[in-house]
Amino acid sequence: MEELLTELKSKRISGVGIPEDYALIQAWMHEIRTFNPTRRIYRINPYIEVYEFRKNVFSLFTQNCDGAGDVWMHLIVGPEKAMLIDTAFGLGDIKGLCDLLSGGKELIVVNTHPHPDHGYGNCRFDKVYCHEYAADTLRRQDEHLWDYLFDENGNNKWLIFDKEDLPVFKPYEIVPCKDGTVFDLGGGHEVELKWVPGHHSAHCMFLDKKNKILFAGDGICAHVSGEGSGMRPNDPYGKYNNLECYRAELRKLYERLDEFDSVFPCHFILDLPAKPLLDAMLEACDAILDEDRIDFEEPYITGGGEAVIRQYKYVKGFGILGVQKQNDGIRYRR
Repeated sequence: MEELLTELKSKRISGVGIPEDYALIQAWMHEIRTFNPTRRIYRINPYIEVYEFRKNVFSLFTQNCDGAGDVWMHLIVGPEKAMLIDTAFGLGDIKGLCDLLSGGKELIVVNTHPHPDHGYGNCRFDKVYCHEYAADTLRRQDEHLWDYLFDENGNNKWLIFDKEDLPVFKPYEIVPCKDGTVFDLGGGHEVELKWVPGHHSAHCMFLDKKNKILFAGDGICAHVSGEGSGMRPNDPYGKYNNLECYRAELRKLYERLDEFDSVFPCHFILDLPAKPLLDAMLEACDAILDEDRIDFEEPYITGGGEAVIRQYKYVKGFGILGVQKQNDGIRYRR
């Protein structure tokens, strides 16, 4: 039997991890990580806490290597195959852990979008599926992906971990997928890729029809759902990265609420009730786009170092919807 550990091997130096200004997230995460009876840490990967919130659905918690919000990956184990949603930074033996949890079933690896905390572990696997707009970004990955996690002296900047536990980069097969691509895990257990841009032009969610779960990636997040950041360097599909496209695709999902009743994001609070959450998200989108109503705005530095203004609207009973404004106007408007 695989040996269990009590604490993660990683230790935070600095960075948010959990936003200090949102007590609800802190309380929820503390409760789950302290008292949830399914919590396990396996020696095969001491950087991941494993939770089984549904039978054969494992949520894999890992601390974010670059100081941003901590990450959930999700593993769905079907009758014949398993699916891993996102790969985080690749810290530790993720494949070995998935094989342990799935009983060695064939593994389908997918990305919600190509941001570092969702796709830098891809090279631990031979093949990764993504939305077609993410493929070019993933093809630019190389052995320098993780350099920025260390200072000029080679010391960890945000999270203490053994450098040797990061992947050794190797090329892997990237399979571009269109919106609506369906993956069969056996016995009719289908998971559908649903394109929902806004956080990123290639961002997608995964609808597990058997378990009635929408795995929402960063498209819905219990602190700030950052949508509509507009054009980005090397992204020819930035015209889709706006709040209008986000709302349009979210409305399509709303029409399918009979297919899912819970939402599992890739950060912070999980297992959220689908209908009231989508009601609130769409209401916030409508307030911004149709009525030009926001609650506040503040300066924000993007991941690329660009200084912008972010505008925010509170999402009733949940969190905040954030959109990006720049000198030439509001990026979320096409």
